[in-house]
Amino acid sequence: MQKATASAAPVKVFSTATCGWCRRAEDLLNRQHIPFETVDVTGDREARAELIARANWRTVPVIFVEGRPIGGYEELARLVKAGALRHLVVGGESPGQ
Repeated sequence: MQKATASAAPVKVFSTATCGWCRRAEDLLNRQHIPFETVDVTGDREARAELIARANWRTVPVIFVEGRPIGGYEELARLVKAGALRHLVVGGESPGQ
């Protein structure tokens, strides 16, 4: 699983240890070569509180792109399919560019 530091990662995925949709989102980001940070909120009240405060969601995954919540796995997959994710990620490039 690719993880980057918060300052270098344009994408942040709030997840739990047992969330299949979270793993799918992370796998999709890896396949797209998009750096991301995973924030595991399993048993972490502070991280869960941050998620709720920032996005007003209690379920995971919640994915932030450049600090903005975009939704969960399905919303991420739609952005990828439309070719729009790279436009949201500042400086995003396709592999080989």
